[in-house]
Amino acid sequence: MRKNIFIGILLLAVVHTSSVSAEEAKPRLITVSGNAEIKTPPDEAIVNFGVETKNKELQAAKEANDKKVKAVLALAKNLDIDKKYFQTDYINIEPHYDSENSGEAIQYYVVRMNVSVTLKDTNKLEALLSQALEAGANYIYGVEFRTTELRKFRDQVRAAAIKAAKEKAEALAKELGQKIGRPNSVQEGANGWYGGYSGMWGNRYGGMAQNSSQNMGDAHSGGDEIVSLGQISISANVTVTFELLD
Repeated sequence: MRKNIFIGILLLAVVHTSSVSAEEAKPRLITVSGNAEIKTPPDEAIVNFGVETKNKELQAAKEANDKKVKAVLALAKNLDIDKKYFQTDYINIEPHYDSENSGEAIQYYVVRMNVSVTLKDTNKLEALLSQALEAGANYIYGVEFRTTELRKFRDQVRAAAIKAAKEKAEALAKELGQKIGRPNSVQEGANGWYGGYSGMWGNRYGGMAQNSSQNMGDAHSGGDEIVSLGQISISANVTVTFELLD
């Protein structure tokens, strides 16, 4: 009986010691967020044109639309753009009914088609927009500016966000008379890039933040051109938890 009581007391002491040790071993942590942004001139543009025609006769409406689309596609040769960068990616034929009478008679047909152009030479953007409208395009449904080095800039901006988070943690710890140790966890937040507006028929970002911004250069703008390419903004956000040391 005494032996059992002794074993019970010993087990209780072991459990209590383990609990205290676990509490003492639990690290003190500090969690911060870091934001970073890089801006760079675009070296590529995606332009979406809409061609719309209407006629009482379906065949006439379609033939008129085909003629205008062919004229827009012919700009590949006029502007010395590889024809593989021109694509027709949406077509819609819609009858319009006579709402004033029975509502059943067709007044006319509307035929719509999208032409998407990937422009590798952004210096040709102004000419492409003007000539496409002259060729028969009714709408410009968006110009999306891009960079072909997006992966490189994403890696750079992510590294800058990590650096920003570390600097913030060091500054906060210093104010508390502490230092930071090893990172305990890293979580990537909402990242993205923005380079313009794109839309067409059939359519198809806890803790404190330390911010960083880099400018990778000025956008090209030549002569009296109206279209300004601006810059693409590439952003990253990370949340990092560091150990807090005396």
